[in-house]
Amino acid sequence: MSDDIRNIVLGVVAAGISASLGWLARTYLWRRRLRRKQAFFGLPGNSECLLVVNREAGGDGAVHRYDVSALLELAALIKDCGAHAEIVQHDTARQGFGERTEFCLGGPYSNRRMAAHLNSLLPGVKVDTSTESGPDRGSFQIGSERYRAEGGVTEYVLLARLTVGEGARPVFLFCGQRAITNQAATRYLFRHHEKLARKHGQNSFCLLLKVVNSLAYGPDVVELVADVTRAAHEPVPAAA
Repeated sequence: MSDDIRNIVLGVVAAGISASLGWLARTYLWRRRLRRKQAFFGLPGNSECLLVVNREAGGDGAVHRYDVSALLELAALIKDCGAHAEIVQHDTARQGFGERTEFCLGGPYSNRRMAAHLNSLLPGVKVDTSTESGPDRGSFQIGSERYRAEGGVTEYVLLARLTVGEGARPVFLFCGQRAITNQAATRYLFRHHEKLARKHGQNSFCLLLKVVNSLAYGPDVVELVADVTRAAHEPVPAAA
C-alpha cells in the first residue's frame, strides 16, 4: 500500500471516528437536557398530566382563543417530554394534586380549580373577582401590594410552580388578569424554563409577570416584576 493510499484511509477512519464522537456527544447533551426538562416539569417519559382549562367570561363552556393558543403551546412542550396530556374542564377536575403534573390555566373568576389552588397553596394572593366596573376589578393583591390592570397597556399574570411534598408532581399555575396574559405566561415558561430550573431546581416558586402593551405586541412582551414566592405563601395581613 502506498503512502498516499495509507494517508487517505487513515483520514477517512479519523473522520469517521470524529463524526461518531460528535454524534455521541450531541446525543449525550440532548438526553441530559431532556432529563433536566422532564425533571423540572415532572414529566418523565410516557407519564400522564392534566391540562385544566377555564371558560371564557360570558361563554357557556367556551374557551377563549388565547387560552386555546396557550393550551397548544403547553401540549407541544408536554409532547417534547414524551408525556401525555388529559384536558379537563375546571369544574370537572375533582381530584387531588401531586400524583400527576398539572397545568392550570385562567384566573379564579373563570376557573374554580385555580381559585382552590390559590386558597390552599398561595394564601398570600388575593384576586378581585367582582363583576362591577372599577379600578380594582381583576387586580392582584400580594401581601400588602396591589397590582391593577390597565387593559391592553399593562396587565399582570402569576406564573407558579408548586409542590406539596417530596416526590410529588408539580402544579403549574398561569393566573392572568386577561386571557392574553395566560398565553404570555406559557410563552415565558417555554422560553425560560432552563434558567428557572437552574435557579429553583425542584422547589416551588411564584413569579409576578407584567405584559406590556398587549394591544400592539400581543403576548410577546413580558417583563419579570418580582419573585413573590415568600409573600404569596404567607396569608395576607389583616390590615391589608
